[in-house]
Amino acid sequence: MIMENVRLLAYYLPQYHPTPENDEWWGKGFTEWTNVCKAKPLYCGHEQPKIPADLGFYDLRLPESRIAQADLARKFGIEGFCYWHYWFGNGRRLLERPFNEVLSSGKPDFPFCLAWANHSWYKKTWDNDHRKDKLLIKQEYLGIEDYKQHFYSLLPAFRDHRYVTVEGKPLFCIFAPLDSEEVSIFISVWRDLAAKNGFPGIYFVGCGRIEQKEAILSKGFDALNDASMLNIHARKTSFKRALLQIKIKLFNLPRIYHYADAMKYFCNPEDADLNVFPTIIPNWDHTPRSGAKGIVFSHSTPELFGKHVQQVLSYVKEKPQENRIVFIKSWNEWGEGNYMEPDLKYGLKYLQKLKEVIDAD
Repeated sequence: MIMENVRLLAYYLPQYHPTPENDEWWGKGFTEWTNVCKAKPLYCGHEQPKIPADLGFYDLRLPESRIAQADLARKFGIEGFCYWHYWFGNGRRLLERPFNEVLSSGKPDFPFCLAWANHSWYKKTWDNDHRKDKLLIKQEYLGIEDYKQHFYSLLPAFRDHRYVTVEGKPLFCIFAPLDSEEVSIFISVWRDLAAKNGFPGIYFVGCGRIEQKEAILSKGFDALNDASMLNIHARKTSFKRALLQIKIKLFNLPRIYHYADAMKYFCNPEDADLNVFPTIIPNWDHTPRSGAKGIVFSHSTPELFGKHVQQVLSYVKEKPQENRIVFIKSWNEWGEGNYMEPDLKYGLKYLQKLKEVIDAD
């Protein structure tokens, strides 16, 4: 399925359900909602906590929740979900249940693809920032036999009629494309296996900054997902960066950027290239997970978001329809304050603005 104007793929966090590992690491019954609900304002005007509206505090073990999400996304012009996928080596997976049930049940009948979050998990941040932190689970690259096992574990997904393709190839994203020299070997092994199993290949997309484009493509990737979210910081002068750092330490504040300023740098002219897929970023507030060490894009509004979407579409409109792919970061990363799902403040307004802009394009 390809949208008429643009192919919108929204990153999807398959969390929001208890797991034995999260019980052990964070406490019995922990889900992402735990962080979301306990978040507090850290400065005057800081809007926390964020509270979901239409879909509520859902549990992704329930098919009704997954179907409701897909119905809502489809209604507002999103082509499919790009589920984060966690494979740490030797068959060790986490948060796999929601996607496995989507695959086995055939519901929702809504397109999907996968993005391998190939990074270790650490105690304080639950991301790839490992400074002075406790390792929870290590990302390992265990060689060709492991890469084969990984491929065949996902082969039923690649064969599913819902799987998103480019040039007939299943689209597969890798979060940290430069994380290891093994990534190139991994890609080569998977391409061989894809051919042996009747596919014209795998369409590999590496996530990264536009400055990393050539390095990422040289590893064997077909395209870059331009995730230059923090370009605003890089564009500041050394003096302004130092001043910001002093302010953060002196007042124990998160790193705060006005969304209207940050969004100017979300896109790059190279996003018009055939092998670059830009990213739509509705909002960001990492403080529910990381407290005062987080990053905040303040004062995001549906109106500003609409202008950002217009800018993104201006870069992809001349591409062939199949390559007119845009990633949305994200559908439901509530712990990062990065979501399209309705909240109590704005309801459906971000989704409505998205549909309004893509319909007008």
